[in-house]
Amino acid sequence: MSARKLNIIGELINNSYARARKAFTERNPKDYAHLAKIQADLGAQYLTLNLDGTARISVRMEEMLALLPEVIRAIQAVTDRPISFDNPSVDYHKVALKHYDRSKSGPPILNSIAASRTHLDEMIRLVKDHDTNVVVMASEHFVPGGTGQCMNAQDAYAAAKHFVELLVTQAGRRLDQIIIDPGLAPVGADTYGLVNIGLDAMRMISADPHLKGVHLIVGLSNFAWGTPKGVREQLENAYLTLGMEVGLDFALANPEKSPGPLPGDHPMVAQLRAALAQGRAGKGESQETAGYRQAEAIMAICNDAAPVES
Repeated sequence: MSARKLNIIGELINNSYARARKAFTERNPKDYAHLAKIQADLGAQYLTLNLDGTARISVRMEEMLALLPEVIRAIQAVTDRPISFDNPSVDYHKVALKHYDRSKSGPPILNSIAASRTHLDEMIRLVKDHDTNVVVMASEHFVPGGTGQCMNAQDAYAAAKHFVELLVTQAGRRLDQIIIDPGLAPVGADTYGLVNIGLDAMRMISADPHLKGVHLIVGLSNFAWGTPKGVREQLENAYLTLGMEVGLDFALANPEKSPGPLPGDHPMVAQLRAALAQGRAGKGESQETAGYRQAEAIMAICNDAAPVES
């Protein structure tokens, strides 16, 4: 396993969570401060701040921008944890960085730079002008006529190299200020080999001496989405074990679930490793065939872990 420490970015200030939705609906900075303190007290090294809409709540950009300054002040009043500003909009980051007090919390994180961002050059300038750390989405790349999802590890690795070069040359970033996200799919529905693509991309990035020092991150809650609650946390932690073997050292996660890698010899790690191996296409085999075989192996893990009804 990697000797690197796992850094948790607490994800509770996100409208996917009921407490955050309540805070947003009531425009209550004190509730946001409470969520920040909970996560800091549980050991989160960073705190995400994402006020965007979800399937459960509609949010207009002007609403986010109006609330951001108050929320940032409230969070920084109760904790010195740096904030990770998570939004695809350059306007969101302009307002957030203007009101963030780095003298209290150190450099923030701009999440995220990606091929699909409509104001990419402006975002890169914000990284430079505000001297931020930065998350790069390596699951997207440029293709003729636009952008697309990386469907193999080589493309994700190339996307990472491309954006690292941009951030070093245009934003003056050191490698250790760059955090690369190769993407993490829900394993229960991954019939395309996306989980393996992410692991393979991290392995390639970690092996490249020209990228030595960059960090690697995933959104951990995506991984076990849709699996039974009784197995979800063990699956997530087993994934952390596999990820940290190939260089993963950041996770966007819920600190209340005590995320952390399992021992390498834990049965769940062995089961997950075997299931993902089933998802690798053999000679003359389609990825679809391998993907469904992997899905069946994950289903078997979930069934084995499910409580027996009396």
